[in-house]
Formats: sequence, C-alpha cells, structure tokens
Amino acid sequence: MSVSLTALLLLAACGRTPQELPGAATEPAAAVRQLAMHLRNNDLAGYARAAVPPAQYVALETAWAQGHSRWPLSDLPLDEKLPALLAALSEKNAEQQLRRAFKAQLEGQAASVRQAAHSLELFGVQYITHQGDYSPAQRAHYVQLVAALSGWAQAAPLSDPTLAQSAITTLTTAARATGLDSVQAFQQAGMTASLQRLGPFAAALKQVLASYGLRLDDSIDQLRTGLVTQQGEQATVRVQYPLAGTELDLQVMLVRRDGHWYPAQTLAEVDALLAAAQAAEQARVQEAAAAAPSVPETAAQDGGDNAGTAAKP
Repeated sequence: MSVSLTALLLLAACGRTPQELPGAATEPAAAVRQLAMHLRNNDLAGYARAAVPPAQYVALETAWAQGHSRWPLSDLPLDEKLPALLAALSEKNAEQQLRRAFKAQLEGQAASVRQAAHSLELFGVQYITHQGDYSPAQRAHYVQLVAALSGWAQAAPLSDPTLAQSAITTLTTAARATGLDSVQAFQQAGMTASLQRLGPFAAALKQVLASYGLRLDDSIDQLRTGLVTQQGEQATVRVQYPLAGTELDLQVMLVRRDGHWYPAQTLAEVDALLAAAQAAEQARVQEAAAAAPSVPETAAQDGGDNAGTAAKP
C-alpha cells in the first residue's frame, strides 16, 4: 500500500478530507470539479452542458438529430458498440443467455481471469505508449489508469456466480428502462433525452462495479484539483484522485470562452466534430437536391399551354 493511499485512508477514518491542492479555489480548478460532480450524480446531460459553451451544445444537439454526432458518448471506449450492448441487455431472455455465457466462460475460472487481466494490462500499456494520438500528459495518465484497473481486475471476484447473477439482473433491468436499444432509438430520442435516460444506467453500472470492489463514486468524492498555471484565457489544472488503491495524478488544459472555463481538448474535438457535421449535412442536402426528379421542360410548356387554353372564354 502506497504512503499516499495510507494517508487517504487514515484521513477518511478520522472524518477529515485530504489537504487541498494549491489553487483549489480558482475558477479553472472549480470547473474541473464541477464536471466530476456531474458524473458523481450520474447527470450525463449536465456534464455535457458544462463541458462546452451553450452555442456548441445547441449545435451538437442538431448534429445528433441529423445523425452526424453521438458526442459525448463518442468519448467512451467502444462507443459504437453501446446501442448493441443495450439491445443485448434489453432482450426478453437476456438474463438466461448471460447466465449461460458466464457459466461457460467465467464461473470458477479465477486464475484464467487474473491472467487475462494481466495480459490486457501489458497490451494496453504497450498500445498507449507507442500508438494512439495522445499528448505526453495523456499517455502518462492512461498508463496509470490501465495499471490501476488491471490491478483491480486481478483481485476482484469476477468469477463469483452469486455476484454475477446480481449484476446481470441489475444491468438488464437498467438497460430496458433506457428504451435505447438501437441506433435509431438514440437518434429519435435526441442528445439531451438520450443522456438523461442513460443516467440511471450509469448509476446501475457503478453499483455493479462497487459490488466487485471498484467504487467510482468514492474516487470522485476524494478527487482534488489545483491550479498549476493561468495565463490569460488558458490554464492548467492538476487533478489527483484514488482509483482501486492507486493515487492517480494528471494535468488538464482549460480554455476560457465567454467567461467560462472548458477542457481545451474537448473544445478542440467538438469544434472539429461540428465542422465535419456541417460539411456532411451540406453534402447530404446537395445530394438530395441532385437526386430530386426535375420537371421536364416540355411538360412544363404543355402545362402552361393547357392553363392558357383553359383560361380562354
């Protein structure tokens, strides 16, 4: 157990919170904590509203309705699989199918699960270190994150049949309640409504992870932020939080727009997404116009002649 984690546990036992980081009271540091608290409260729509300026949020809703965006879900790993995952969990006999799959693949396979988690850590660290479009700070954080989650997975009772049965019931019930079982369902619901429906599912997922020892809400409750630098409209915020017995440390770049602070990477990604969405929608409109049947000139002339004839006394 690390010294930092021991200190956190002792402070928690004494009913005290860890000492704040320098600059914790600044606006940039508070902005990061606010984003984290939206996730703590399973308020995905609130998170999205706080992550971008209001005008961008409106544009993102439009892009979602047009089928050109699934932000902020697109920031999740394997985000394109989410509708299929919810559909599988929502099926009428999903519980039976998942229990059979668990019994065949995981039940009683604790050693194999630990080995798989270790192998995924090695692969994940190698990929993050040498592949992907990450900044040095992101690489360092993601390596810490993968290592912490791998350590948790190797120790967690993932092959326990009793926990699995409870987890399956919790997740299938929450998935059905979303009503989001297809790509079309997401688009028809719209961005805000989809995120609101996913809030309870996120809560259910956190509940399941907590039953296996990964308490994400505890991590957010103990998250600390502080100011590293602030120059004009740009700032760097330091973030520390415990995860699965490991203290993680990262820095987040923020930009001020219209008097509010937003993650710089999020703004850059959303700016690019909206530009691509606008171009795609313009292309779609042009294609639709080109494919629309035009009235032949002779038919138009005949129609005019007939109209003229009918108008004669």
